[in-house]
Amino acid sequence: MNDQFELYEYARKRQKQKKGLYTHFILFLIGSAFLIIINKVLNVGEPYDWFVWAIVGWLFLLCIHFVNVFITHKFMGKEWEHRQIQKLVAKQEQQIKILAKKVKQGKSINDENLDNSAEKSNPKVSKKK
Repeated sequence: MNDQFELYEYARKRQKQKKGLYTHFILFLIGSAFLIIINKVLNVGEPYDWFVWAIVGWLFLLCIHFVNVFITHKFMGKEWEHRQIQKLVAKQEQQIKILAKKVKQGKSINDENLDNSAEKSNPKVSKKK
């Protein structure tokens, strides 16, 4: 049941991202036409075609939005997060196994950590041992 809810929530969020991109695209088209009308028809800043730069800037932002929704999301989406979490869990489990072996061997973990930190901070101490 929980997996189904998680899949539903993931699908809902993806749909919301795509809808936001499509809305952004429609606003870009309408806004571009509006900027052209302001510059050419209403003669605001007429000697210079500033609308071109405004549209190019907005198009750049639209492209970033597109990349974020369709390209980056595939590489760093839910599956990528899951794989990264699994890697970290496996690494932590490996460290726990190493510590458990040391405890079984009768070594004190704190004493060994103190010895290691003393060796790193003062290499002469480790040579005297």
